[in-house]
Amino acid sequence: MAVSSATSGFSIDVDAIVNGLMSVERIPIDRLTTKETSFQAKLTALGTFKSKMSALQTAAQSLSSSSSSTLLGFKTTSSDSSVVTASASSTATAGTHSISVTTLAQAQKLVAAGQTSSTAAIGDGTSTVVTFDFGTISGGTLTDGVYSGASFTSGGTTANITIDSSNNTLQGIRDAINAADIGVTASIVNDGSGTPYRLALSSESSGVSNSIKISTDGANAAITGLLAHDPAGTQNLAETVTATNAVFTVDGISISKTSNTVTDALEGVTLTLGKENSTATLTIARDTTAVTSAATSFVTAYNDLYTSMKNSFAYKSGSALAGDSTLRTLQSEMRQIVATAASGGTLSNLFEIGISAKSDGTLQLDSAKLNTAIGSDFDSVASLFNSATGFATRFDTWSTAALAYDGAFANRTSSINQTLKTISTQKDSMEVRMDSLEQMYRRQFSSLNMALASMNQTSTYLTQQLAKL
Repeated sequence: MAVSSATSGFSIDVDAIVNGLMSVERIPIDRLTTKETSFQAKLTALGTFKSKMSALQTAAQSLSSSSSSTLLGFKTTSSDSSVVTASASSTATAGTHSISVTTLAQAQKLVAAGQTSSTAAIGDGTSTVVTFDFGTISGGTLTDGVYSGASFTSGGTTANITIDSSNNTLQGIRDAINAADIGVTASIVNDGSGTPYRLALSSESSGVSNSIKISTDGANAAITGLLAHDPAGTQNLAETVTATNAVFTVDGISISKTSNTVTDALEGVTLTLGKENSTATLTIARDTTAVTSAATSFVTAYNDLYTSMKNSFAYKSGSALAGDSTLRTLQSEMRQIVATAASGGTLSNLFEIGISAKSDGTLQLDSAKLNTAIGSDFDSVASLFNSATGFATRFDTWSTAALAYDGAFANRTSSINQTLKTISTQKDSMEVRMDSLEQMYRRQFSSLNMALASMNQTSTYLTQQLAKL
């Protein structure tokens, strides 16, 4: 019993005694806390395994029948990338094509008459509607930026801006055009002359069908005199660049497009033309390098998950999931998928393309054997992965099931969470009891202290009385 000595006698150290007793009383709670920590560690470990399985699923999907599968990928090679480059989708067809470019597509550019100032008002500020019409210029001749004898056929696309006293300067007109986002870009060029400030307009779309005709409602004569431009009539702007189509041939077939990026000349292939009066050879082939890389990633992801599971569920491993049956089952299923042959194709086992199992259950990849198989029979290699019974297909399906809301990980996580909930409830209940118990101990030992104090006073009194005898 903890006591303290004083001139008045003895007293109990209540705090020390109660704290000592409560540390003993709390042992069951401490054990629950330790158990709680271990189950939280299990949750963390399961989260790590879910991430590793997701990585394996992603690797499997890159070899499956999904639209993003590398098995569907093509690579393109141009003999002269300055003439043409290309990209190919899964709908392309392997082959070699001759691409001859005659002209490149370009956008029409116009420039207005020079002004002495870019900030001075143009006209009296009367509100004027300016209409931009996009279409095709045909026939006639172009001399010093002006057409004669030409016609303009509207494509049916028009757009309007309004010029009034708030924006009737060269800068205001430029800003109004750009803010309207009508398919025309405006800028101001200083040519260094006596009237240096010139409004320059450019169609944002290339091709002959995107030439520009500009008209006004005539409310402000100065604005009309600056901007009205009809290739078949009065032209107040000069054409500095004529709109042209890209004209080229693919294997001798003549093609004309409004853009230098062409998506529909060869199915599944996007061409980007870059140089006029030039020819290049374009080769489209299966992207075997990407397939080898994807297969390597698959083997790496498989081994990472398999080895981690093996090391974790082993007894005495020190892992939070030592002895965990969920991991043991999942690892067994991984081995079963690898060991079960695919059906319906020329190839049926992974070892036929250089992927084999080692004695410890992990996989190893012989890249040379895989590349040989890809080069000799690409479709059979693809089928081994992405058919209905293909290895990538089965691993994708297996991963999806395990990671589902009602899958192996979810069920195991739910079980652990339920245990944690039970522990938390038990601890809360015990904490309430601890509070009551501590109060009881403090009352008891405080009362004992008072009794000791009373006895001490009685003893002192008797001692004093005896001393008088």
